[in-house]
Amino acid sequence: MSKINEIVEKYRLEPKKYIRKGKTVLLETEDGRFAIKEKTRKENTNILKYLDSRNFNYYPKIIEDDGEYVVSEAIQEVEMPLDQKMMDMIDLMALLHNKTTHYKEVDLDDYKKLYEDISNNIVYLTSYYEDFLAIANSHVFMSPSEYLLARNTTKLFTSLNFAKQELEHWYDLVKEKRKQRLVVLHNHLDMSHFIKNKNPYFISWEKADIGIPIFDFYKLYKKHSIEFEFGEILKRYEQHYPLLEEERKLLFILMAMPSKIEFYENEYDNCMVISRLIDELYKSEMIISPYYAENTK
Repeated sequence: MSKINEIVEKYRLEPKKYIRKGKTVLLETEDGRFAIKEKTRKENTNILKYLDSRNFNYYPKIIEDDGEYVVSEAIQEVEMPLDQKMMDMIDLMALLHNKTTHYKEVDLDDYKKLYEDISNNIVYLTSYYEDFLAIANSHVFMSPSEYLLARNTTKLFTSLNFAKQELEHWYDLVKEKRKQRLVVLHNHLDMSHFIKNKNPYFISWEKADIGIPIFDFYKLYKKHSIEFEFGEILKRYEQHYPLLEEERKLLFILMAMPSKIEFYENEYDNCMVISRLIDELYKSEMIISPYYAENTK
């Protein structure tokens, strides 16, 4: 707090109100609203400068960056329906990717490492759920959460098998390629990191990085898969930023893979977590299936 007081005194902000949101302190002053946040990754300053060079300035104006803290303007959000907010966010994500698209030379090891990482994860998840179900089946009476997962065994392992088969097809597509399409990834997208006023803005850029474009969409999907219809959201995104065949296939592989469940002592919580997992697998299938049906016509 002493550092924040120093910043307040330096800029003579005369705050009327302090609001703490996580690691950010919002100040309401006579001269406007300001956000003070401790930095976690110094290199993000360079990414924001790069965004400026690409005419992408949809983030709060930086007032000072002393290497330890960042002082920026705090945007007052306009309330809107959540579905509309999501679509506006997707439009801005597509614009970010369009503005920062570039190609990088790659060798076999780059794609091979990604292939092996995903393959190992599929093997691990398959073993993890096989072990869980073996233990559940050994009980005289299954717990409600065990029974819920056991009832959906087919969906669970069908999704894992789909991911395994498609991973082989994806690797066949990319293993001879020598260039990879990359963009600036916000890398931390959720509804709370998008603000709309006169213009749209992304906030919380501390995890921003360079990578394959589908990872922003995938992480957003994992955050909000149950709340929104992502089939339409994906179509909206591709209207502005069409995915390459190998990118879309990689996205679908990741979406089809079930998350590892972390169990709680509370059985109700366990049932809720498993229910969300199963719902997400069905939602992923509903998004993915039409693309494969079109290819078989």
